[in-house]
Amino acid sequence: MQKKIIFFSGAGISAPSGIKTFRDADGLWENHKIEDVCNFNTWKKIFELVHKFYNARRVQLKDVKPNEGHFGVRRVFEKYGKENVVNITQNVDDLFEQAGFQNDEILHVHGELTKMQCFACGNVWDIGYNEFDISKDRCPKCNSLKGVKPKIVFFNESAPLYREMMKYFDHLSNPNTILVVIGTMGNVVPIAYLIGNTPAKKILCNKEPSEHLPEHLFDKIYYESIEDAMAKIEDDICSWWE
Repeated sequence: MQKKIIFFSGAGISAPSGIKTFRDADGLWENHKIEDVCNFNTWKKIFELVHKFYNARRVQLKDVKPNEGHFGVRRVFEKYGKENVVNITQNVDDLFEQAGFQNDEILHVHGELTKMQCFACGNVWDIGYNEFDISKDRCPKCNSLKGVKPKIVFFNESAPLYREMMKYFDHLSNPNTILVVIGTMGNVVPIAYLIGNTPAKKILCNKEPSEHLPEHLFDKIYYESIEDAMAKIEDDICSWWE
């Protein structure tokens, strides 16, 4: 199995850029549970509310810029090459793209906020940072309204890119592969289960420990902001890459 440098990131890599969680202290957004607003089984029943929620996130994103974490991953990508570096993210923002990645150089396993999809005809299109206006906007291909959904993987919806992600995790069987886990609690995608006792080198960078990420699974751990840890992670990769 070919060796790889694999980055797997969650919300923590974008947090220093000021990405809002859209959750109040009680875990709600406008008195609604986030899990309800983003539920594949019920989204059509609360169609207007779903689009209102994602419109707000999309509009906010236009004022957010990438940070040292995104730029650091890009530097590694440029140094070691596309054939060796894999960038997998749970994040739906476009901060990696803003940092210089082409869209096809990132595996957005949970979707992309700047895109829409139509379940009536399968069309996918860019909406950028604009709001989707349900009073006038439609699918540009089939003119559907009720079939239009943000290109986000909702709860109870299959994640089509998980299969491709799993193929990359197979490379952890190579002891020369390097996995860098950044800013995730490890409970949505079960990282601990996926990496198990594989011989690859593994780095974890989180602001704090997580019960879902046992420390013994990692060779290096940085409990700090990715902005503070990125240079050290780049040094680790350099020292391990043969």
